[in-house]
Amino acid sequence: MISTKIDSKVLSILEEKIQLIKSDVGATYLVGPIRLPVNLDGETVVFQWYSWLQCEEVADSLEGIIEKLSSSNLADFQQSSVLVYGDFKDADEALIRMHSICHTGDIFGSKRCDCGFQLKQSMRMIVEHGTGALFYLANHEGRGIGLFSKAMAYVLQENGYDTVEANLNLGFVDDSRDYSDAIQVLKALRTKPVTLITNNPKKLEALQSSGMNVAGRTPLWGDISEFNEKYLKTKIERSGHIGESS
Repeated sequence: MISTKIDSKVLSILEEKIQLIKSDVGATYLVGPIRLPVNLDGETVVFQWYSWLQCEEVADSLEGIIEKLSSSNLADFQQSSVLVYGDFKDADEALIRMHSICHTGDIFGSKRCDCGFQLKQSMRMIVEHGTGALFYLANHEGRGIGLFSKAMAYVLQENGYDTVEANLNLGFVDDSRDYSDAIQVLKALRTKPVTLITNNPKKLEALQSSGMNVAGRTPLWGDISEFNEKYLKTKIERSGHIGESS
């Protein structure tokens, strides 16, 4: 793409919406908040949308950031998002959900997992609570193995392997997800306590070990069917998820 000088008006608009979060290995660029009306159960609910991008190199200026991005094919990669609802920065209590992207469940409504249900249900819980944030983690497909590898794992599952066995037999660990970038963004948006919506103790441990102020955990179960019963059972028995009766 041909590099052109960025208009000063464009820069002035964007500079109020782009935040630089530096780290030991580069930087995270956070853009937002952006007003995002969402259709939730037939009603329009307004969230504030952010997206973030990790870069090894830190640009010296906003113009440098834009020029660098416009010359990169970012559509070949996926960037993560966070939907914020209510007074997330200052409210005393807030719910958060660290939701891993699930192409099949979130987009197509697959019944092989409970991801699509968990996505919508956590959004409902956040809205009903009055304050919260849903982190949509784009590099977490298939517990971190990617969409193509997940498709191969599905082939194995159709031949009797459970979720964990399928991942291991493809040369992956059961769960390779990393929450450090999402936690970095969370800390930039809020320092007060948060309650995590999850059945996965690893997510809770990741937040606690980062020094984030965690008030507690609330479970998220449902949408059990003949298609995902084994999958949910494996989550509890082999991946350490906290069961509904716990």
